[in-house]
Amino acid sequence: MIEAAMIWNEPNNKSHWDPAHDPDWSRYGECVRLAGSAIAAVNPGVTRVLGGMSPIDPLWLQQMQGHGALDHVDAVAVHGFPLDWNLWQIGEWPAKVAEIEAVTDKPVWVTEVGVGSFGAEEVQVFGVEKTAELLVGRVPRIFWYSLFDLPQEWGATTRHREAEGSSYYRHFYMGLIRADGTPKPGLAAYEPHAADMGLMQWFHYQDPRLDDAVAWMKRLGVRHLRTGLSWADSFRPNALDWFDRQMEALAEFDTTVTFCFTPEHLGPGAHHTSPPHDPQQFADFCAWMIDRYAPAVAQPATAELTA
Repeated sequence: MIEAAMIWNEPNNKSHWDPAHDPDWSRYGECVRLAGSAIAAVNPGVTRVLGGMSPIDPLWLQQMQGHGALDHVDAVAVHGFPLDWNLWQIGEWPAKVAEIEAVTDKPVWVTEVGVGSFGAEEVQVFGVEKTAELLVGRVPRIFWYSLFDLPQEWGATTRHREAEGSSYYRHFYMGLIRADGTPKPGLAAYEPHAADMGLMQWFHYQDPRLDDAVAWMKRLGVRHLRTGLSWADSFRPNALDWFDRQMEALAEFDTTVTFCFTPEHLGPGAHHTSPPHDPQQFADFCAWMIDRYAPAVAQPATAELTA
């Protein structure tokens, strides 16, 4: 079941939104206004979430408020990886959440939090346990990133790639399960928290890991999942067949679906990070997906009582 729709992924991170084409995020704000309205028109019961910010930045959120974006979402989201990429310590998580709560009355979700095993798998065990201690009960939703390691032959979705130095290679060690399918020690550390701390797992187009992911999540007792439906992928051959298969497989989880990635031919940068030429087209994609996978259920009419 789709319980929430996130409007883009990390829009204040240039790996996912190109500031050269939208330096003040006004175009992103327009995307949020249009997509938020479109989602609500199809199913007002779906929680609309502002794209998870990374870095966590209250000034950026205030900028989004200035663009009118927050009037069209029900929650805001943050992403944090303090042991891998961020310049703050893991113990600062409550303070980071409080920074955002200080500038908005919207609920704050942590829609990506993770600790990789790049340096040592024991570090990930500590990260899982410490994250649960700090965030479970503190915010309404937490999604651990991720279930599976990213296979190195696939490449990470980032604009920088090897220019990031060793930081690039951390992308491939964020899972609780290695690319060969064997569990890391972090999986056992995560399992006691699975019902309270959901999972964030991207599924690539025709991802061969889908069935294994579902089996693992059932075994672990995961209830909440965050994943994505790519606007760019919707132009691939047989894309709708893949979307149908993915969403059917995930139907029993309470899913936050992320709508993102501009088709190359629909943005000025010919890249998935480009803002769309026409934000209404993105909003139409969001509405189409909600209508297909989370349509509003018509309520039976209540018979009028007669004297």
